[in-house]
Amino acid sequence: MASQCQGNRRKIQVSYVIRNEVEHQHRSGVNSLQYDETSKRLYSSGRDSIIRIWDTYNTTAPYLQSMEHHTDWVNDIVLCCKGTTLISASSDTTVKVWNANKGFCMSTLRTHKDYVKALAYAGDVEQVASAGFDTSIFLWDVVTLVALTTSNNTVTTSTLSGGKDSIYSLAMNPSGTAVISGSAENVLRVWDPRACHKNMMKLKGHTDNIKSIVVNRDGTQCISGSSDGTIRLWCLGQQQCIQTIRTHTEGVWSLAVNESFSTVYSAGRDKNVWATDLSNTGYSALVCQEVAPILKLCLIDDDSSLWVSTTDSALNKWSVSHLRYHYDAELQTHLQTMNTEPQQHIKGAASIRQCHILNDKRHVITKDSKSNVDIYDVLSARLVENLGPVSLEEEIKKRTQTVFVPNWFTVDLKIGLLTIHLDESDCFAAWRSAKEANLEENIDIKVNYGVLIVQALLDYWPKTHQQQDEEKCEQKRYFDVPPHTPIIFSELSGKTVLRLLAKDAVGHTEGMLLAEYAPAWITDLVVNRKLPAFNKLPFMLQSYSTSLKSPAKRERLAASDMLQVRKVIEHVYEKVLGQGSDDGSQSAHNDSSKPDADHEDLAAAALDHVEIYCNDQLLDPSMDLRTAKNFVWKQGGDLTLVYKQINR
Repeated sequence: MASQCQGNRRKIQVSYVIRNEVEHQHRSGVNSLQYDETSKRLYSSGRDSIIRIWDTYNTTAPYLQSMEHHTDWVNDIVLCCKGTTLISASSDTTVKVWNANKGFCMSTLRTHKDYVKALAYAGDVEQVASAGFDTSIFLWDVVTLVALTTSNNTVTTSTLSGGKDSIYSLAMNPSGTAVISGSAENVLRVWDPRACHKNMMKLKGHTDNIKSIVVNRDGTQCISGSSDGTIRLWCLGQQQCIQTIRTHTEGVWSLAVNESFSTVYSAGRDKNVWATDLSNTGYSALVCQEVAPILKLCLIDDDSSLWVSTTDSALNKWSVSHLRYHYDAELQTHLQTMNTEPQQHIKGAASIRQCHILNDKRHVITKDSKSNVDIYDVLSARLVENLGPVSLEEEIKKRTQTVFVPNWFTVDLKIGLLTIHLDESDCFAAWRSAKEANLEENIDIKVNYGVLIVQALLDYWPKTHQQQDEEKCEQKRYFDVPPHTPIIFSELSGKTVLRLLAKDAVGHTEGMLLAEYAPAWITDLVVNRKLPAFNKLPFMLQSYSTSLKSPAKRERLAASDMLQVRKVIEHVYEKVLGQGSDDGSQSAHNDSSKPDADHEDLAAAALDHVEIYCNDQLLDPSMDLRTAKNFVWKQGGDLTLVYKQINR
């Protein structure tokens, strides 16, 4: 089957994530929270691309399940249909519909063209709105979304347009009569979906991005929080701000309001959670202080407790049952919090914050948010060593080798885990001898790192084992990857085309999707078994001369960039100096060796009589040409090697 991506000439990148089989804890910030009062389940959406379900009854081991299908930050979630359905919005540009009880993805909506940042839910009419960086707002009927199947996945949507900049916040009242958006243009836009979807009004007053909005039940008032550090209460009928609250010293990123719309809870960059009396906005109470900037507030248990998520990976539940208000003039001298300890704490895991690709281009050394240093093997997609809280810089120095291997992958830490990206342009650039790669002792066996990992990632795909032509070239396999490894096919823009676990490729549906979306540079390798060509490196070979009367002899050659200097020494000894027999000769154009005694004797004799220099530096016979070019030659133009005849 011809790839749809190939037909559309879209360049497809292949990525995989190195992670544990089950990630019980968030690895990075938690963007959104939802709580089901009936089941007492807490849903959290993380920057690690995973939605997790927690049993808040179980305070010692609350983790229940992970909901995995997104490939980037999950920015917002809403519970619908009395807690049976969950809708999520992600930076992978999709909106997904989930069975909230069983935790599986039922359908994916690909209508947005950029990051989807915010959702809003009208519970009385089961309607959800989604918005993001493409400036559009789409309205979805939840009942229709739940009914979607793989064979019936067509859905129509209404669009609210008119925004001029990226949308970061969204709100709807329960009846769906008012939709309000906040954006980077610093204004709130208000729509009535019943009125031909036209923008009803713009509310101006904020001086920075609007990050959070809440609206009352009848859609007559709303509250907005902004990166300008203020909270504004708006009367939609009057189309104006009627109160400005200035309890925060930095940007306000999240708001929550109680059922009676009498108290607003606010939090953001300054790590403080404030409660403000809306009947007298001069009175506020400092609920708690978190250890990191706050991303989301979720009011629960009849407005008596508040779940809080931050840019850290942990979750905390705080009591708000007995608020002690202070007049705003006293705030600077009465910064005593209502709570010093949370009612409940859900631990988070460390996220990787720094990484360095070692110059063997196989291992990545990382440092996480708890200062632990680890080493990962990108070929086996595994953590191979935990070094603890040591110096990252010292460990890099300790493991740096005098060897050059071409770049063949890139690393992304956005989700707090190692994501390895493979591009067609350089995935197959790194050839090495199996001995140098510590795979086996035979130095003449060559391996390609990109080939090894691509074959391992797709080893579960039955189509990769159907080719029985023995004449087809196939590279020996040295690795397998963990079956739970996520594999992602995406456009270079970041838009995901296909996500699956390595082990799922054995399935019929996943196999069909791979046949459709895997790009030609992948299928040529794993299905058609076409290995990439070796990299050729041209170089100049000249004799050593100290006399101006007899200029150095020069010869331009080309060989595999993995060719070792010892092979050049053998070439000089046999072909240039005329030593040895024709039967035992070895050209620099062909780096295969004969493992017989005559050749071994000849190679030893060559090492005794010839030295190779570059930039006046004697080269180690085990150094390869690309290492000599990058560590010794270190300049443009052809690598120049100088041979010198010696007698030991």
